Amino acid sequence: MTDLHKADQPETIVIVDDEEMVVSSLSSFLSLETNYNVKTFTSVNSALAFIEKNEIDLVMSDYLMPEMDGITFLTKVRDLYPQVPRIILTGYADKENAIKAINDVGLFQYLEKPWDNSDILIVLRNGLERNKLMKKLQEKVEEINRAYGELQVLQREIVKAFV
Repeated sequence: MTDLHKADQPETIVIVDDEEMVVSSLSSFLSLETNYNVKTFTSVNSALAFIEKNEIDLVMSDYLMPEMDGITFLTKVRDLYPQVPRIILTGYADKENAIKAINDVGLFQYLEKPWDNSDILIVLRNGLERNKLMKKLQEKVEEINRAYGELQVLQREIVKAFV
């Protein structure tokens, strides 16, 4: 897939929560308010299988789920896509675990249930914008490294020609 083709496509957001009501509510809201490609899962393992095979731009996960807790899940997501913003959505106002998650997983945001739809939109837009900026930065770093490599080759050729 070319970068141009990817640029034409909406960003892919993965939402994982063991409660069908939560994923359907968020999916419905986001389909009405955004053009994001929203993929929802009530199973952490199904979500991981999807993420392993597809490029994603942001992931939002519930904190407490039966198959695996949200922090463990987001750690696995980070291993696959380190630059992708990770968000925990939880019904438990547990500040200690929030701080642990932010530190251990590098969370982009911690949101509490019940959520405010306008807050969700802002957090998603900010997370996706951060992701775009990180991709651009990575592209520039790679461009600079390529140019530096070319300069080193040119320098060696010049040294050979004059020594």
